[in-house]
Amino acid sequence: MSATKPTLAHVAARAGVSISTASLAFSDAGPIADATRERVLAAADELGYRGPSALGRQLRSGRTGIVGVVFGDALKRTFRDPVSIAVLDGVTRTLGEQGLGVLLMPGGTHYDTPDGLNPLLETAAVDAAIMLWGGHESDPVYQTLHERGIPVTICEGGVVPGSPAIGVRDREGTRQLAEHLMELGHTKIAVVSLSLGTGQAPGFLDSYNESATDVPFWYPGHRRLRGVYDAGLTPVRVWEASASLVEEGQAGARELLNPANYADPNDVPTAIIAQSDLLAAGALQGARELGLRVPEDVSIVGFDGVDLPWLGTDKLTTINQPLAFKGETLAELTIELISGTVAEPVILDVDLVIGTTSGAASR
Repeated sequence: MSATKPTLAHVAARAGVSISTASLAFSDAGPIADATRERVLAAADELGYRGPSALGRQLRSGRTGIVGVVFGDALKRTFRDPVSIAVLDGVTRTLGEQGLGVLLMPGGTHYDTPDGLNPLLETAAVDAAIMLWGGHESDPVYQTLHERGIPVTICEGGVVPGSPAIGVRDREGTRQLAEHLMELGHTKIAVVSLSLGTGQAPGFLDSYNESATDVPFWYPGHRRLRGVYDAGLTPVRVWEASASLVEEGQAGARELLNPANYADPNDVPTAIIAQSDLLAAGALQGARELGLRVPEDVSIVGFDGVDLPWLGTDKLTTINQPLAFKGETLAELTIELISGTVAEPVILDVDLVIGTTSGAASR
């Protein structure tokens, strides 16, 4: 055989067929006899031809075989978050099984572009996009992708016509957390929330109208805060974090548990509901820095159900959500979307898991 790299034309000549017939043999499409296909494949094997260029197939089909995943504003932050990692693992594994790759695209609005958005959102060649942790019709990221004609799947965001969505029953889950603490005798309960979009985080939330009709439900923090009120509980204070980070939960607990921040020292909370397990882990550290015992002096609960082995013997009381399954389902919804099917929204159930960080109120 010549040292020249074999092409489809060489295979066609060896098999005694036209180039178009040889192409059909590799694509498994069109009218071609089984015997002819076998002859073409045998010729390819003899010549060491591995098949048509994947790029060529993509160009002919009009598809790239790539799904864009918009995940926030910083890759290093995303990969510190076990929730994001578990969901991404489910997404990439399921897409990969269908021969689809993933392009990670940071969101945010801090880029040196006219609209502040990541230029990849304007230029990346993708068949569809997944917006992790939010997304709604007025979101500039969604608008950019939509204007390009790229179909979008939304995780934990708003309801957008034409975009399949997945979420969890986080409002109900947080209600369960609040009810659990109230059953233990806690009446003074504070919250370390995820970002609520106030633009003032990190810091104390001045006021919150739980019955407001314009609350942006594409922020999970709002749904989870509503769950506290659903239990018939008004938090003594709310500390809004800017991100789900251990250090933000730590800072929140230090402020929420500081008697100097209350007109009446008796109002200092005996329990904290943190809206993620990372925030809860930080709150645990912050409480102990103040010399408080958990759960004897203060109970701390989280949300997500992730494995945090570095907590040692502490096992968070938390709401468990099916993270890997969420990622797998996101990918399946996106695969259907690429084929032209917009699936109905999927809402996943959650479970209350009692750990060692919640106990009876001490006062």
